[in-house]
Amino acid sequence: MNILVTGGAGFIGSNFVHYLYNARPDWHITVYDALTYAGNKANIAGLDASRVSFIHANICDEAAIDAAVADCDVVVHYAAESHNDNSLHSPWPFVETNIIGTYRILEAIRKHSKRLHHVSTDEVYGDLELDDPAKFTPDTPYNPSSPYSSSKAASDHLVRAWVRSFGIQATISNCSNNYGPYQHVEKMIPRQVTNILSGQKLKLYGAGENVRDWIHTEDHSSGVLAILEKGRIGETYLIGADGEKNNLEVFNMILRLMGKDQSWLEHVNDRPGHDMRYAIDSSKLRQELGWEPKYTDFTAGLQATIDWYTENQAWWQPQKDETEAKYQELGR
Repeated sequence: MNILVTGGAGFIGSNFVHYLYNARPDWHITVYDALTYAGNKANIAGLDASRVSFIHANICDEAAIDAAVADCDVVVHYAAESHNDNSLHSPWPFVETNIIGTYRILEAIRKHSKRLHHVSTDEVYGDLELDDPAKFTPDTPYNPSSPYSSSKAASDHLVRAWVRSFGIQATISNCSNNYGPYQHVEKMIPRQVTNILSGQKLKLYGAGENVRDWIHTEDHSSGVLAILEKGRIGETYLIGADGEKNNLEVFNMILRLMGKDQSWLEHVNDRPGHDMRYAIDSSKLRQELGWEPKYTDFTAGLQATIDWYTENQAWWQPQKDETEAKYQELGR
């Protein structure tokens, strides 16, 4: 199998590359990445060059993506602009990458009759009330809240339209919030962990009541591989590990695991349109494909993540000052 992974030098994409590298040693992996601020070739350093090749290009580049798709058997499409705060400040990169870029991939898939798995987010469904017992399912109506989530919703709809109108071979997954190694320090968990490692306080949006359904990125990777190998064409599968925690709980866990008290916690201005609660019902994936998460203990997974950032400070320190300067401008 020759697999093309778009966004394979980013956080979730590079973790998938590492997972696949170990799980399917007879597959050849081609990483396709534009290496924007969130992509880092160091994320895939050390992998055997005879098994992993790299293409430095943007998915909006029609000729480049066409040539890459032509040379592979299957595409797993991770490449995306994905940070809500950035989308509120500058929406265009999200429209360009997530919508136009996905269109370019779909046209190449159609032209060359390849298989596609499209990786998306639970944020396309909007949010749930804190006291609502419901969870997102593949049948939940779309109700995106931000330029980021609306651009991902649009990309999902494009994939479904190309399946129905042109008969391409594709599946979709919508996943809950990922955590783990190689995540940019602009994201919630690595930002707080690296704040403490830098001698700074944690920055909690508002009261911290917002609930996220956390999943370790390795579990996300195993779910994508299960869909790729056993999923039904045209279907959508939700990937989640029953990891609901509100932000205040997560911040307090970070403080406890890193040996700090409440004086290290600072409340800052909330984000506009901040979704209240995400929750994934992954029963379809579990029942149809036999998938189960490995990291069912969030505390253990969080400790492993803290350990990774503690041991890899040279990886994240070049990102830190610029990231915090941006947040300071926003008062967050």
